Amino acid sequence: MSRVHPSAIVDPCAEMDSDVEIGSHCVIGAAVKIGKGTRVHSHAVIEGRTTLGEGNVIFPFATVGTVPQDLKYKGEPSELFIGNRNTIREYVSLNPGTTAGGMVTRVGDQNLLMMHCHIAHDCIIGNRNVIANGATLGGHVVIEDFVIVGGLVGIHQFVRIGTGAIVGAGSMVSKDVPPYCNATGDRAKLHGLNIEGLKRRGFDKAVIDLIRRAYRIAFNSKLRTEDALNRIRKEIPSTPEIETFVTFIAHSQRGVCR
Repeated sequence: MSRVHPSAIVDPCAEMDSDVEIGSHCVIGAAVKIGKGTRVHSHAVIEGRTTLGEGNVIFPFATVGTVPQDLKYKGEPSELFIGNRNTIREYVSLNPGTTAGGMVTRVGDQNLLMMHCHIAHDCIIGNRNVIANGATLGGHVVIEDFVIVGGLVGIHQFVRIGTGAIVGAGSMVSKDVPPYCNATGDRAKLHGLNIEGLKRRGFDKAVIDLIRRAYRIAFNSKLRTEDALNRIRKEIPSTPEIETFVTFIAHSQRGVCR
């Protein structure tokens, strides 16, 4: 049976799996679904059509599923999906989607969302990311997997951050950050690769060297983007990592940081 503190306000229509714990003075809305083993600390609010998977931890004063901060939003039945084993710290805010973004905001598994960060409407967050204190994601932002977003970072609407990238603290990001790269500054520019992150994930030296070669061709050769990508495909062995790097850049709609 779920354990609900007597001071919590839980709508009887909310669906909560076994072993869910709801702390004091929490508010849980009617359309909320909470998976097994999730713990919601005191004073957190979960509203709207919000679904949480298993083993999540929601810390005090987080607001999960409250309406988007978008003046075009008119109460449409949009949704927020949160996967498994995420940690959502104090004062984090997550909003559901809007009609302009497919009506869904989605967070994957095993992410750490640190205090005061904001995940806006229609964002897509992958797995095993760290989004640090005070970072703000505008609407429609995509964060792939194994990304670190530093404290007080601002990410413009529709920007994508590729897998394994790192964004330095205080950066203002207005263009896409390619996979495995290190982006810092206002407006954010590339400063090489996230080598330490690649090593921590167990990437072989040979693979890292291939990514280095691809990076140099893409950003140091002064070639046009299309020509640089063609050269990478021609000169560098095709591996999953190189394909991820090239495909991300090729599909960028906003252009990439340089």
